[in-house]
Amino acid sequence: MAQFNIAVYPGDGIGAEVIAQALRVLASVAEHSATSFTYHTLDWGVAHWERHGTVAPPDFISILRPFDAILLGAVGWPEKIPDHITLAPLVTIRQTFDQYACVRPSRLYPGVRSLLADKGPEDIDLVVIRENSEGEYTDNGGRFRKGTPLEVAIQTATHTRRGVERILRYGFELARKRRHRLTMVTKSNAQRYSYVMWDEILEEIAPQYSDVESSRQHCDAAVMNFVRCPEQFDVVVASNLFGDLLTDLGGAIGGGLGLAPSTNTNPSREFPSMFEPVHGSAPDIAGHGISNPIAAILSAALMLDHLQLDEHAERIRDAVANTLAAGHKTPDLGGQLTTEQMGERVVDALQWT
Repeated sequence: MAQFNIAVYPGDGIGAEVIAQALRVLASVAEHSATSFTYHTLDWGVAHWERHGTVAPPDFISILRPFDAILLGAVGWPEKIPDHITLAPLVTIRQTFDQYACVRPSRLYPGVRSLLADKGPEDIDLVVIRENSEGEYTDNGGRFRKGTPLEVAIQTATHTRRGVERILRYGFELARKRRHRLTMVTKSNAQRYSYVMWDEILEEIAPQYSDVESSRQHCDAAVMNFVRCPEQFDVVVASNLFGDLLTDLGGAIGGGLGLAPSTNTNPSREFPSMFEPVHGSAPDIAGHGISNPIAAILSAALMLDHLQLDEHAERIRDAVANTLAAGHKTPDLGGQLTTEQMGERVVDALQWT
């Protein structure tokens, strides 16, 4: 029997509600297969802040290190804690555990309507791979003369040849498993050091993947084309900031952020990887039982992919597809199901015979 130890970080707002349904689906997987999951639930986030003055304990990295994977719900409650404080442990986790590949699929499922007119499931099926370990999210800089009229804030992005090359290779390898197209998104016409380096590295390694059609787009053009012609995209590789922005848009055109999963992957498996829905904590609907658990469920499926349980991961994705095609929807998709009812529909749709 395959046994896995999973750290569960429900987090804030609707995080606990959607993660509960992801665990419900994983329980069905364990019940019907030779797979066992042991969970350790972490009470970190706003509640931990209110008790201890920190979002997570000082040794949170040491606590997480032994686990096979981390399943995260959502973090943040801006009315209580500034977002940059809440998010800080997640950025530390991503960088310390070298989770350099943030993989965020955007797929429009049959039965779900896109925000884009005349675009259907055959038009929207792409994956954005976000470089997750450096770029614009490294803490290089500071603030000077704080609070005065002469205040200066400096934040310097860090791009390394190693970081750019490995994320591009990760993207090329994924493109080989999909439709053999890769688009790299930069802003090299305006940022002539970092993103010109990205351009040059793509030119250097693309010939090694001659079976993949590669191209470049500036970020502003890519944003426009995500809306204008999403069908042209297959695998998209971008820096930390640009990838973050593009994936919210990708989730929106794929039916909404309630359907958008993601990974923070350490491909070498030296450290645990982390899996989370793209949507935030949505404090405004927390406790109402109407949040969409599909993104969390699909994130659990991506976790199973990483744990080399591909068959079970695909079974979950098929169950989600069949559930949505049958018209079962939460309010964000125009339906009336509660979070628990949506989770129940997915469990019922799992095919074990």
